[in-house]
Amino acid sequence: MVSWELVYRATAFIAEEMGAALKRSALSPNIRERMDHSCAVLDPSGRIVAQAEHIPVHLGSFRVGVANALRWVDDNNVSLGEGDMLVVNDPYIAGTHLNDIMLLAPVFHGERLVAYVVNKAHHVDVGGPVPGSINPKARTIYEEGLIIPPVKLVKKWDVDLEILRLIASNTKTPQVSSGDLKAQMAANITGIRKVKDLMDKFGAEGVLDSWSKAVDYGRKLALKRMEEWERGVYEAVDYLELDDSLLPIKVKLEVGGEAVNVDFTGTSPQLEAPLNAVFGVTFSAVSYAVRSTLGGDIPTNEGFYSTINVHAPEGTIVNPKKPAPVAGGNLETSQRIADVVLKALAQVASHSVPAAGSGTMMNVMMGGVDEERGYWAYYETIGGGTGGRPGKEGVSGVHVNMTNTLNTPIEVAERSYPILYTAYMIREGSGGEGAFKGGDGIIRAFKTLKPARLSILADRFKTRPYGLQGGESGAPGRITVIKASGIKLEMPSKFTVDLEPGDEVLIETPGGGGWGRKTFST
Repeated sequence: MVSWELVYRATAFIAEEMGAALKRSALSPNIRERMDHSCAVLDPSGRIVAQAEHIPVHLGSFRVGVANALRWVDDNNVSLGEGDMLVVNDPYIAGTHLNDIMLLAPVFHGERLVAYVVNKAHHVDVGGPVPGSINPKARTIYEEGLIIPPVKLVKKWDVDLEILRLIASNTKTPQVSSGDLKAQMAANITGIRKVKDLMDKFGAEGVLDSWSKAVDYGRKLALKRMEEWERGVYEAVDYLELDDSLLPIKVKLEVGGEAVNVDFTGTSPQLEAPLNAVFGVTFSAVSYAVRSTLGGDIPTNEGFYSTINVHAPEGTIVNPKKPAPVAGGNLETSQRIADVVLKALAQVASHSVPAAGSGTMMNVMMGGVDEERGYWAYYETIGGGTGGRPGKEGVSGVHVNMTNTLNTPIEVAERSYPILYTAYMIREGSGGEGAFKGGDGIIRAFKTLKPARLSILADRFKTRPYGLQGGESGAPGRITVIKASGIKLEMPSKFTVDLEPGDEVLIETPGGGGWGRKTFST
């Protein structure tokens, strides 16, 4: 009899292979270099069996996004057959934001539906008024780009070129968009082939039984770890910035019984601004915080996810009603949700939770028209410092919490876009002091060589990353635009500005908070 764990590990590796195929096939540096994509394998009922170690905000949202997509398929009498792939980016279905295009495909063994494979990839541009499509001034989702409802992009292994052209033509970089979508198809084809190989080797019944056991084990192990936490109700609050306002995200976390219950009652109402996080994002951020605190080798599948109950009141920034804009909810609000849940968990597991990390993805969107390249669009997130932790200092210059991407190498960016980097270094001294100091942020600066429009969506400019157990807060973020004339402009955390050749943008990301009270020897 085959070991269920062997089959589970093989399935997790299939998700990793899907990611490798996506990365190697993609055209955009955002996917090819930064690996802003995620992949997973699900059983025939749509339960997550295994996922690759990709982007946390994508991975947790698969549970919500796939369930919504399959429900839509049933409600609309659509059938997914051999060789079909469903594409969707509507955040109120797919579970993140418009830039994340989700591609879902069924897997058949003979005539039998045995699995689904799914991937999400962040497309650099999906239309809308600003390069990169993440519009800091959006008041509705219709100002953020093209909304793709669930539709078959691939039918019986044939790409529907009319749909592909329709999607690509509504972006500012159609060739890149088309290439990245084809890379997503390649990833799913890889997953389908590998799952079928697994079924051929161990038999469909053996694989499906192993997957069920892996899900059961994930739940049992997660609950066993949770038994170590003291039962009770723990509360925390943290804030997002919008203009001169601070928007509260409040959480009440209840430990005990067969699940962790997380309630966001009291959180800010939804906004006419792109900081609303759809429920998929909120669930993903909560599950990330819980999973990180549990530690150990717990399978991150439906078994683990089933131990978390999230109550996010409809009409708030953690579960908005359509057509609220949501681009930054996936990016900035997800970070703050993770921060506030970790802050509550620090009361449960004080020696397992670090101080706050940088708390922002520091999203940089830029583009324009270049006579050599045509229209170009550039997207990047910039890391910061992680928080100090029990027994260790924080890490400097890395992506934190809900993002897990790499940077775009300067050489690749300069070769691909009309920009010239002038600085890239650790922001010394930006981590909070403490018994274990927070990691430092990053200084990254560049000049534009052509006229361009720049948008920034960031946070933690006013509220610093918190310290824990007596540690100090990390330094806040800061952005300075230095005009070619020498004039310096201190910018807010969210803005859009037109740049002329020679203008320089200096970005300083937050450091992490310190952990524990620093003692001084005389």
